[in-house]
Amino acid sequence: MVGDVLRRERQAQERTLKDVADTARISMPYLSEVERGRKEASSEVLAAAARALGLSLGDLLARAQGELIRLTSRTSHTPHTSHTSRTATTSSHNGLCLAA
Repeated sequence: MVGDVLRRERQAQERTLKDVADTARISMPYLSEVERGRKEASSEVLAAAARALGLSLGDLLARAQGELIRLTSRTSHTPHTSHTSRTATTSSHNGLCLAA
């Protein structure tokens, strides 16, 4: 989810993967893997990528949280969702757990 947010923000700013990776001092292949969800980046790498896009790490994680809430809200209202799944997504944390 965080990678999706990074990619959308980068594309919204009409910046290349190379530009953001260079600014963040991250290798371009690694940033690409993070954006595609194939690598789990450290909080330091995520913070550097966020800064390169003009965001704080908190901004990045808040946007990812918003996406997760939207996704879990959609699935919790699906007619075929099990009772256990509904309960988990309607908790006080909306099924969200982020670690940095």
